[in-house]
Amino acid sequence: MNWQGETFELTVDRPGHGGVCVGRRDGRVVFVRDALPGERLVVRVTEDKGKSFCHAQIEEIVDAAAGRIEVACRAHAAGVGCCDASHMTGATARGIKATVLTELLQRVGDGIEWAGEIESLAAEPVPAAVETGWRGRMRLGVDPQGRPGMHARGGAVVPTLDCAAAADGLLADLPEAEAGSELVVVLDDAGDRHVVELAAVSQRRGGKRARAQQHRASAAKARRESVLAGSGVATWRVGDRTWSLPATGFWQSHRNAAASYSTVVGELLAASGVGRAAVGWDLFGGGGPLAGAMRDSTDEVHVVESDPRAVDAGGAAFADDAGVRFHLGRVDRAIAGLPSPDVVVLDPPRAGAGAAVVEAVSAAQPRAVVHVGCDQATFARDLADFGRRGYRPTVIRGFDAFPMTHHFEAIALLAR
Repeated sequence: MNWQGETFELTVDRPGHGGVCVGRRDGRVVFVRDALPGERLVVRVTEDKGKSFCHAQIEEIVDAAAGRIEVACRAHAAGVGCCDASHMTGATARGIKATVLTELLQRVGDGIEWAGEIESLAAEPVPAAVETGWRGRMRLGVDPQGRPGMHARGGAVVPTLDCAAAADGLLADLPEAEAGSELVVVLDDAGDRHVVELAAVSQRRGGKRARAQQHRASAAKARRESVLAGSGVATWRVGDRTWSLPATGFWQSHRNAAASYSTVVGELLAASGVGRAAVGWDLFGGGGPLAGAMRDSTDEVHVVESDPRAVDAGGAAFADDAGVRFHLGRVDRAIAGLPSPDVVVLDPPRAGAGAAVVEAVSAAQPRAVVHVGCDQATFARDLADFGRRGYRPTVIRGFDAFPMTHHFEAIALLAR
């Protein structure tokens, strides 16, 4: 059975992971982007490989859901993949994200029960329907004419910079750049904007999958960087500490995220019942923005990070604190040489911590673990791995760290 190109009416009944909603027709699952649960739609199938599911796009909205609004991001309306949840109110989006996390914890997390809410990271309550201007850093493509822009879902660069998520001034008056290069644009905590060009990745022949693999492999290598605006060194602050990082180095996209997560980690460690800890591990720790919160209740914090730029910035930020020590290397290898921890904090990338790291952390038998996850499927998988090794979540909190998108963050406190 293949419905490629077919148009039909469909009611979507629930949200799915990855920013889609799910409907059924003749026993097959239909994934629809830009839909809301309960809507009746006319859809056209855009991808069907003859399996038990297919993908479709909206041709007409017959009955709209109550949470639907006019698309708040004009860049997304022009075809960019940036703000894929800007067609719904913030409250609706947070409700959908809570449903997604609940279902993933049940299905992927081996039956973990959760019925919480997704919390906003806005500094103050947001009176508008959606939170805009939250993003302080973006990575842009450059089209064949040298114009910067964001990527459409198919990968092409759309030369529009009218993104509602961008902080005021972030994308104003950007310079043209080499075709095929990328621009990293950062508005730091000192109010300075930095624009850094990453040299173009050579294009190779091959199918779509081969080209994607080649692009990922090239992107993982060091690329020539050219500073087009600002100093190229961004200033970030959490509490009383300041980090100076290359603008191309990692920092949270939401301008309130780093400080908020630091506060939450401190609160969860205080609620863990461990009390004053002798040793803590901060894994995938970057420059150590969470280490400061750990230090409030831990005598000695060991930060493990694979990016030497982050380690250098962290060492400078904690130069006055001998209780925070940085270790450069892969987490699964570096932790073998660390002293046994009382508490562990993990903040892995989207791929998650992985079974090897979870096993090593569990074998060290910390009394409490705080796990931070920016991808809910791998977050749930990691929690399931911890569960099989004797650790269960006592607190799970979700955060709307990427408003107007389907992405969000979750943080769990686990105990033996």
